[in-house]
Amino acid sequence: MRVTKFTHSCLRIEGAGVLVVDPGEFSESSALDGADAVLITHEHFDHLDVAAVTAAVERRPELRIFAHEAVLPLLDGVAAATTAVTAGQEFEAAGHRVRAFGGKHAIIHPYVPVFANLGFAVDDGAGVLYHPGDSFVVPDIEVETLFVPLNAPWATIAESLEFVRAVRPGRAFALHDGLVNERGAAVYGKHLESFSETKFRQVAPGTQLD
Repeated sequence: MRVTKFTHSCLRIEGAGVLVVDPGEFSESSALDGADAVLITHEHFDHLDVAAVTAAVERRPELRIFAHEAVLPLLDGVAAATTAVTAGQEFEAAGHRVRAFGGKHAIIHPYVPVFANLGFAVDDGAGVLYHPGDSFVVPDIEVETLFVPLNAPWATIAESLEFVRAVRPGRAFALHDGLVNERGAAVYGKHLESFSETKFRQVAPGTQLD
């Protein structure tokens, strides 16, 4: 599969079909052009741009959206295109085999409500790509390509580092990096490059990865 990293937490995965993960308000709307299916990890605006996803369905009625049932009320305008997914479920989206993991958003603070969140493992037969959404849930499968949250209100670089080391992927790329400036990303990235025990890179929006 060919993967394009868009701003913050959005990925476009092209293979048998076009699959987009977490097209949020920070990411470019072009990520949805020609998409066959969309995976939404959770309801937060930086992972789900309701207007952009709704417009994409209106342009392409065959587009299908997969998300936790807690997300679906936000997409009631295109309800016919949505499918509820639960943790542990396996399904096909845009010709890709997908498995959902987790179920809950990482804890921001005990005072802040805990939201639903699903991590998605996408398998094209040659390797597995894992997008955890806003969580550090470690999947119980072998992962070739891991996207690791770099910066968030719910994350520390120590947690990101331990997450990569626990998953033990073939390679890792920065995710959830739209909230940190270049200097911060360089500092965080240096720790991941040095101590994650895998190849790590932060790539610019629009970068294509095979």
